[in-house]
Amino acid sequence: MNFKFFLRLIKKMTLGENGSTLDYRNKVIMAPMVRVGTLPMRLLALEFGADIVYTEELIDMKLMRSKRRVNAALGTVDFVDRSDGTIVFRTCAKERNQLILQLGTADAERALSVGKLVEKDIAGLDINMGCPKEFSIKGGMGVALLGQPDKAEHILTTLCKNLSIPVTCKIRILPDLNETIKLVQRFASTGIAAIAIHARTRDERPQHAPHPDFIREIAKAVNIPVIANGGSKDFHKYKDLLSFRDLCGATSVMVGRAAQLNVSIFRTEGMLPMDEIIVRYLKLSVDYDNPAHNTKYCVQNILKELQESPRGKQFLQCQTLQQMCEIWSLGDYCYRKQLEQKKLGNFGRREVAPGVIPDDDTVDEPEMKRQKMNAPPLDADIIQHNIAFLRSNYSNDTQLPKTRLYTYAGRKNLAIPQYETQGIDKLFRAICTFNGKRYTSSFWEKNKKQAEQGAALVCLLEISEVTENELIKNGSILR
Repeated sequence: MNFKFFLRLIKKMTLGENGSTLDYRNKVIMAPMVRVGTLPMRLLALEFGADIVYTEELIDMKLMRSKRRVNAALGTVDFVDRSDGTIVFRTCAKERNQLILQLGTADAERALSVGKLVEKDIAGLDINMGCPKEFSIKGGMGVALLGQPDKAEHILTTLCKNLSIPVTCKIRILPDLNETIKLVQRFASTGIAAIAIHARTRDERPQHAPHPDFIREIAKAVNIPVIANGGSKDFHKYKDLLSFRDLCGATSVMVGRAAQLNVSIFRTEGMLPMDEIIVRYLKLSVDYDNPAHNTKYCVQNILKELQESPRGKQFLQCQTLQQMCEIWSLGDYCYRKQLEQKKLGNFGRREVAPGVIPDDDTVDEPEMKRQKMNAPPLDADIIQHNIAFLRSNYSNDTQLPKTRLYTYAGRKNLAIPQYETQGIDKLFRAICTFNGKRYTSSFWEKNKKQAEQGAALVCLLEISEVTENELIKNGSILR
């Protein structure tokens, strides 16, 4: 084989038709799924054999409000909400060349702003034109864009002309085949690298049969890769994915609900048992400090009807990664990993405070729309601990920290505790005044009631009504 031929072969294997670094042909793809397509699930899908993975739909305004930050402790790039420290989007090098960010947008300039912000961290950008949810439609996003083809075309054209990464879109079919073909041809002319098509109309739902014949005719009418979506109801093993792709005459196939229920659908060797899936998913969630509420949602989808089993009911009471991991004998792993991440300087939920997001001097910050307030300094006499209030630790209201402290005051014939709550943007902390002293937690809560419970818990610790070991054991304190 001569050298020039070899170079051409390598280029053909690695580049798509439009010169992008991602080829959408002959791929098995994990679809964008709300609350499911976060980093741990994407990585697990890639481990099991997915060729490309999509994020969940991320809204343009939310990403524009975020700050890009390199997280050396986790080996990730984080896009952090400036107001409350929430991770809007987290990614890592392992998925860099196979990751598509799906964007919810109704505006070309906002879409381009986001594209410029994220293009170094993803392999491609997809515009959601297929979501039929009310939230998307009201915002002029998702399937609403199919009713505004001029705007949709403008968004795609703007992105294709100005980004260094491939741009795609995901749509639903229109009720009329010819109208759908015309629309897809129009979108294809903008320069997009591929188009994903859900084989149902905006008003059809998973219980309705898909229309593979539509995709088959569309694929014949355009010269860009067509990705078939909507066949999950009949996906029981890997070969079913390829059968649906072939039935649709498509270039590639995209899997949503079937992957949500068992992500090992991407394994050519066969699907794995539920418990093995959960264990592997939980370990990735711990490794990448995935939010507990998101992890819980994904495991609930895997458990399905087993949520009603004794173990499932125990799981539903969990609020922390530690509590979830205990059920699958990963408690020690979770505890060790979280301590390791803390020592390495991971900026996690426990460190969130108004205006506190660690700087990353290697990148330029996007322009802030408004100045966020910093937390006012605490008086020197206030006793403070980093303690989180976790509702699942208290089986009934009589065990809640505020109730216990109130009962203690009555028992000791002391004045009842008083609470002063501070709210900044979407975060809250409370100061509990009791028996001449003041107490607070450095853990900023998401609502006033939880903040008051956290302050009461600090007080209970200081007066020895609870022990530090108890709070470490139930996840309120991380040591």
